[in-house]
Amino acid sequence: MNLIGNIIWLIFGGFVVFIEYMLAGLALCLTIVGIPFGIQCFKIGIMTLFPFGQHVREVPGNIGCLSTVFNIIWIFLGGIWIALTHLIFGILLAITIIGLPFAKQHFKLMSLSFTPFGKEIYS
Repeated sequence: MNLIGNIIWLIFGGFVVFIEYMLAGLALCLTIVGIPFGIQCFKIGIMTLFPFGQHVREVPGNIGCLSTVFNIIWIFLGGIWIALTHLIFGILLAITIIGLPFAKQHFKLMSLSFTPFGKEIYS
Protein backbone atom coordinates (compact mmCIF):
# COMPACT_ATOMS: atom_id res chain seq x y z
CA MET A 1 0.00 0.00 0.00
CA ASN A 2 2.93 2.34 0.63
CA LEU A 3 4.04 1.93 -2.99
CA ILE A 4 0.59 2.71 -4.35
CA GLY A 5 0.23 5.69 -2.02
CA ASN A 6 3.64 7.04 -3.06
CA ILE A 7 2.83 6.66 -6.76
CA ILE A 8 -0.48 8.51 -6.37
CA TRP A 9 1.27 11.15 -4.23
CA LEU A 10 3.90 11.70 -6.95
CA ILE A 11 1.33 11.97 -9.74
CA PHE A 12 -0.84 14.50 -7.92
CA GLY A 13 1.81 17.01 -6.93
CA GLY A 14 4.43 15.32 -4.78
CA PHE A 15 7.15 15.57 -7.43
CA VAL A 16 6.47 19.29 -7.98
CA VAL A 17 6.75 19.98 -4.25
CA PHE A 18 9.97 17.92 -4.15
CA ILE A 19 11.47 20.07 -6.92
CA GLU A 20 10.41 23.25 -5.09
CA TYR A 21 12.10 22.14 -1.86
CA MET A 22 15.25 21.15 -3.76
CA LEU A 23 15.43 24.52 -5.53
CA ALA A 24 14.87 26.36 -2.26
CA GLY A 25 17.59 24.26 -0.63
CA LEU A 26 20.01 25.04 -3.46
CA ALA A 27 19.22 28.75 -3.21
CA LEU A 28 19.80 28.71 0.54
CA CYS A 29 23.06 26.79 0.19
CA LEU A 30 24.50 29.52 -2.06
CA THR A 31 25.22 31.54 1.05
CA ILE A 32 27.25 30.32 3.99
CA VAL A 33 24.63 31.50 6.48
CA GLY A 34 21.84 29.62 4.68
CA ILE A 35 23.54 26.20 4.51
CA PRO A 36 21.87 24.75 7.66
CA PHE A 37 18.49 25.90 6.38
CA GLY A 38 19.19 24.51 2.92
CA ILE A 39 20.00 21.12 4.44
CA GLN A 40 16.63 21.17 6.21
CA CYS A 41 14.93 21.98 2.89
CA PHE A 42 16.64 18.93 1.39
CA LYS A 43 15.42 16.82 4.32
CA ILE A 44 11.83 18.00 3.89
CA GLY A 45 12.10 17.56 0.12
CA ILE A 46 13.16 13.94 0.47
CA MET A 47 10.24 13.40 2.81
CA THR A 48 7.82 14.91 0.27
CA LEU A 49 9.09 12.65 -2.49
CA PHE A 50 7.99 9.40 -0.80
CA PRO A 51 6.07 10.20 2.42
CA PHE A 52 4.29 6.85 2.77
CA GLY A 53 6.33 4.45 4.90
CA GLN A 54 8.53 7.18 6.38
CA HIS A 55 8.23 8.57 9.88
CA VAL A 56 9.53 11.62 11.73
CA ARG A 57 10.96 11.49 15.23
CA GLU A 58 12.95 13.69 17.54
CA VAL A 59 16.68 13.02 17.52
CA PRO A 60 17.42 10.95 20.60
CA GLY A 61 19.79 12.49 23.09
CA ASN A 62 20.75 16.06 23.72
CA ILE A 63 19.75 18.30 20.80
CA GLY A 64 21.27 21.48 22.15
CA CYS A 65 20.29 25.10 22.10
CA LEU A 66 21.59 25.74 18.57
CA SER A 67 18.80 23.70 17.00
CA THR A 68 16.27 25.60 19.13
CA VAL A 69 17.64 28.92 17.90
CA PHE A 70 17.65 27.67 14.31
CA ASN A 71 14.04 26.44 14.71
CA ILE A 72 12.97 29.89 15.93
CA ILE A 73 14.71 31.56 12.98
CA TRP A 74 13.15 28.98 10.63
CA ILE A 75 9.65 29.66 11.99
CA PHE A 76 9.94 33.42 11.53
CA LEU A 77 11.52 33.24 8.08
CA GLY A 78 8.91 31.01 6.47
CA GLY A 79 8.41 27.81 8.43
CA ILE A 80 5.06 29.01 9.72
CA TRP A 81 3.77 29.52 6.19
CA ILE A 82 5.01 26.15 4.99
CA ALA A 83 3.39 24.44 7.98
CA LEU A 84 0.11 26.32 7.45
CA THR A 85 0.10 25.26 3.80
CA HIS A 86 0.43 21.60 4.79
CA LEU A 87 -2.25 22.10 7.45
CA ILE A 88 -4.71 23.58 4.95
CA PHE A 89 -4.08 20.83 2.39
CA GLY A 90 -4.39 18.23 5.15
CA ILE A 91 -7.73 19.62 6.29
CA LEU A 92 -9.04 19.79 2.71
CA LEU A 93 -8.02 16.20 2.07
CA ALA A 94 -9.43 15.02 5.41
CA ILE A 95 -12.89 16.20 4.40
CA THR A 96 -13.15 13.34 1.95
CA ILE A 97 -12.83 9.72 3.01
CA ILE A 98 -10.52 8.82 0.15
CA GLY A 99 -8.16 11.68 1.02
CA LEU A 100 -7.53 10.61 4.64
CA PRO A 101 -4.21 8.80 3.98
CA PHE A 102 -2.94 11.84 2.09
CA ALA A 103 -4.14 14.18 4.84
CA LYS A 104 -2.14 12.13 7.33
CA GLN A 105 0.98 12.63 5.20
CA HIS A 106 0.38 16.39 5.05
CA PHE A 107 0.04 16.53 8.83
CA LYS A 108 3.31 14.59 9.14
CA LEU A 109 4.97 17.06 6.75
CA MET A 110 3.46 19.94 8.72
CA SER A 111 5.16 18.83 11.93
CA LEU A 112 8.47 18.41 10.11
CA SER A 113 8.29 21.70 8.24
CA PHE A 114 7.36 23.73 11.33
CA THR A 115 10.48 22.78 13.32
CA PRO A 116 12.85 20.66 11.19
CA PHE A 117 15.98 21.04 13.31
CA GLY A 118 16.42 18.22 15.79
CA LYS A 119 14.21 15.78 13.85
CA GLU A 120 15.12 12.84 11.71
CA ILE A 121 13.35 10.75 9.11
CA TYR A 122 13.33 6.97 9.38
CA SER A 123 11.61 4.15 7.53
